[in-house]
Amino acid sequence: MEGGSKMRAISTRATEGLNLGAIMVAADNSGAKIVKLVGVKKAKAKKGKQVAGKIADWVKVSIRKGIPDMKGKVFDAVIVRQKKPFKRNTGERVAFEDNAVAILKDDKGNPKGTQIKGPIAREVQERWAQVAKIASVVY
Repeated sequence: MEGGSKMRAISTRATEGLNLGAIMVAADNSGAKIVKLVGVKKAKAKKGKQVAGKIADWVKVSIRKGIPDMKGKVFDAVIVRQKKPFKRNTGERVAFEDNAVAILKDDKGNPKGTQIKGPIAREVQERWAQVAKIASVVY
């Protein structure tokens, strides 16, 4: 990321599958376990419509369960998996079995954890290279 200001486009018209308030799993080993979606950065919604998150989005999350000194704090994160199916440009539809995020430690896209449990979407790799680097499987 060039100073965290520019977000690269992803090669997918992803469906927004996560409303504000959605409870998700923290897929990394940053110390958070369960997080709640509180905001979507750089999101645009029609007047009167609430913003929603989709795969590879830069979001704000509040830690619900995890190590005590992280609980209740708000962190930046990236959505790495979503249950709602989204369609890739190849025509295939992709859906994961849970909604998960990877916590970021700064706005340059550097992850807080050192590994990510479970698969992450290829769209995340396109936009967040450092996050994809610590993932075990890119699907």
